[in-house]
Amino acid sequence: MKDKLIIASNNAGKIREIREIMEDYGKEIISQKEAGIDLDVEENGTTFEENALIKCRAIHKLTGAMVLADDSGLEIDYLNKEPGVYSARYLGHDTPYEVKNQIILDRLKDAKGEERSTRYVCAMAVIMPDGREFCALGTVEGLIAEKPSGNGGFGYDPIFFVPEYGKTMAELTPDEKNAISHRGRALRAVRKLVDEA
Repeated sequence: MKDKLIIASNNAGKIREIREIMEDYGKEIISQKEAGIDLDVEENGTTFEENALIKCRAIHKLTGAMVLADDSGLEIDYLNKEPGVYSARYLGHDTPYEVKNQIILDRLKDAKGEERSTRYVCAMAVIMPDGREFCALGTVEGLIAEKPSGNGGFGYDPIFFVPEYGKTMAELTPDEKNAISHRGRALRAVRKLVDEA
């Protein structure tokens, strides 16, 4: 395991994006499932950083390997930054994102222009085999779209409108998304911390 980087996640979309962004890292990147770990870590922190570190520490404790975890979510200003750290659990773990997205659109039906401001936030944590911990935050600003659009990405991407592209996250190509996404920014920032340590 020492020559591998384990992603502490079971989210296929996150794992794919992390692999795309880290493809030149020089270590084999595997999911916790591929590492033989069947563990659902309770994310009971109050911040994205706390939750990312909770996941990292749990998998590191089992493997002693280099572990990477993210906790990310959507903050909508009109909804007092909901769903925030509860983004994955918003309206229940098993509620499809099509339903979650529609409920958000319904709650914002009276919001206009900048009132629809939102951001994706991602905390990316890494624990090295020797136990050193690193964490970095990445954000991307946008607006909640008037209606869902696009088939790419996952989660809230069909309703996250990126003004500079004139598209939702779900309409961007994977390369476009990874270049500007909260996850891409957090990954590059934490990788810089690791490389400079």
